[in-house]
Amino acid sequence: MVLEHIFPENWLERKASYAFILGAVYSIIGILIASILFPGDPALVAVTFTSLLLLPELYKLFSIEERKERIESRVSLKNLWKDDFNLVKIYLFLFLGILLVYSIGTMVLPSFETNTLFREQLEIRLGQGFAGNAMFSGLLSSDLFWSLLSNNFLVMLACFILALLTGDGAIFLIVWNASVWGTIFGYTAKAASSFSGENAYLLFGKIMASVSPHMIVEMLAYILAAIAGAVISKDVLLEEFASDRFMEVFGFNLYLLLMAVIVLLLGAFLETIALDYYYWYHEIITMSLLAGI
Repeated sequence: MVLEHIFPENWLERKASYAFILGAVYSIIGILIASILFPGDPALVAVTFTSLLLLPELYKLFSIEERKERIESRVSLKNLWKDDFNLVKIYLFLFLGILLVYSIGTMVLPSFETNTLFREQLEIRLGQGFAGNAMFSGLLSSDLFWSLLSNNFLVMLACFILALLTGDGAIFLIVWNASVWGTIFGYTAKAASSFSGENAYLLFGKIMASVSPHMIVEMLAYILAAIAGAVISKDVLLEEFASDRFMEVFGFNLYLLLMAVIVLLLGAFLETIALDYYYWYHEIITMSLLAGI
């Protein structure tokens, strides 16, 4: 692919924050292509195109990690964690870049275009979807934690299984969640602004201050699960099955998956606090729903 040859092979590995720019640029390209080719319902197509654009870069990243592992005479858990930590940062910056594009796009575009471009994501705002459906469903009870945890666990499990089966396929779910969260937060700020007269970007900042702790922690869990699945998938092809090296890498990534579960528990706890106790967040959500746009 032409785009992947524009950048040096290890540019993301050298500077993980560049992934923020990459995520933003590729999501814009994905949205533009989808809106031109599928103007009637471009939402999921845009996510698919963005994911396809990112796949070559992710493939290069995992290829670099594979070459490093081959050079090492002995698997070091310290080196494995160092490499995976760098991948986590890259995935996280990609996610934030995509989220920001969808948030800004939702706020600046006219309502008609927003409802067309981001139709699938906006349906989840009313609880009609797979990921994030507890966010605006009105669940503010003692069962909220378990509702959030079970929903987020399904997303994390899907990330792991997709990565295990396809290597890099979990990027679709990561892009999808970034688009959902970005669209919902941007739309909520825009709707609340039309109702209250407050600045939409100021309201968006308040929303992000409320949701960022649990959002980043939950995404971290999805990313850890995706990396664990992808590394195990590639390790099956590269290493002799049940060899010492295979078992070391396999065991480390199972620990990584366990860490993802622990992080997910923390994320559900933080989200429960945000939904139950952040009164300004409740106020913004209420204003957005009353706006009726």
